[in-house]
Amino acid sequence: MQDQNNLIVYCEYEDGKVSDVSLELLTKGRQLATELGVKLEALVIGDKLDGIEKQLFPYGADVVYKVEDKRLYPYTSNPHAAVLINLFREIKPQICLMGATCIGRDLGPRVSSCLHSGLTADCTSLVIGDHNDPKTGKEYQNLLYQIRPAFGGNIVATIVNPDCRPQMATVREGVMKKEILDPNGEVVKLRASKYVKDEDFVVEIIDRHIEKSKINIKNSPIIVAGGYGVGSKEGFDLLHQFADVLGAEVGATRAAVDAGWTEHARQVGQTGVTVRPKLYIACGISGQIQHIAGMQDSSIIISINSDPNAPINTIADYVIVGDYAEIVPKLIKYYKKNSK
Repeated sequence: MQDQNNLIVYCEYEDGKVSDVSLELLTKGRQLATELGVKLEALVIGDKLDGIEKQLFPYGADVVYKVEDKRLYPYTSNPHAAVLINLFREIKPQICLMGATCIGRDLGPRVSSCLHSGLTADCTSLVIGDHNDPKTGKEYQNLLYQIRPAFGGNIVATIVNPDCRPQMATVREGVMKKEILDPNGEVVKLRASKYVKDEDFVVEIIDRHIEKSKINIKNSPIIVAGGYGVGSKEGFDLLHQFADVLGAEVGATRAAVDAGWTEHARQVGQTGVTVRPKLYIACGISGQIQHIAGMQDSSIIISINSDPNAPINTIADYVIVGDYAEIVPKLIKYYKKNSK
C-alpha cells in the first residue's frame, strides 16, 4: 500500500470514458499535491477497467487504484461508499476531491458522514493555506481552503477543516481547467472483496436510460446569455435569433430560468454550468456573484445593459448601455449585412 496522507480523486466513468470533471479535478489535484509534497492518487471503481489508467496518468496521477467487480458497475450507493470508507481508513488520505455530479452528491455525504470528516459542496476554488484558530490559539499549516459562495451567493465563504480527515470537497464540471501533464504513474489493483461485502449489493440495477442533453453551452465558443432584465420568454426568442446568426448557444441566469423563460440546462453560474467561451454576450444581466462565478473566465465579455452601474460591467471588456431589445436587432442586422 502507498504512503499515507496523500491527495485522492474519485474518478467517474461511463462507457469506458473518464468524465471531464474527474480529469479537471486531477489537474487541480496535481497542483495541490505538488504544493503539499504528496502523491496524487486516483480511484476508479467498476468493471472492465483495463487500460483506464491511460486516461488518468496524463492528468498528473502518480497512483491509480482500480477496484474491479462486475457488480460495481453501474454505480450504486452502498458498494461504492463501502469501498471509499474502508479504503480511506486504510490509506488515510488528507484530501479527497470528487465531482459535484449526481454520483458525487450521493457518495460524498455518505463517506464524510461515516468518517466524520466534513464536506464542502460546490467549491469554486481550492487552495492550500494556514489557519490560526482564534478560540484555541492553535496554528494549522497546509489546510485545504474550500471556497464557495454562501447565503444565496451574497458572500464568498472560505471553509477549513482543521482536525478531521480527509478534507473533502466536491466541484462542478467546468469550474477547474483540465490540462495534459506528465503521463507516468503506477497502477494498484485492489481486491473488491476486501472492501465490499455481499450485503452491500442489496440494490440491483435492472435497466438504465440515459438521455443526452441536446444543449451544449459548455463547449460553445460563443454564448449569448440573458438575465432577468430580458423580461419575458419572447425576449429569449430574440436572443435565440441572435445566437443563430452568430452560431452561438443561448445561456441564462438563474433568475431567468426560475421565471420559466428558458430551460435549466442553459443556466450559467454557481447553480448551473461553468463556461469559458471565446465570447460571452450578457444581455440584461446585472451580474450577481453566483452568475459571475460561472462565466468570469470568458475570453471577451460584452455587456448590454440599460444600467451603466450594473456589477457585470466591472468585469466586461465592452459595455453597451441601452435596451437590449433595441440593440440586439441592430446587431443582428449589422452582422448579417457584413458577414459572408
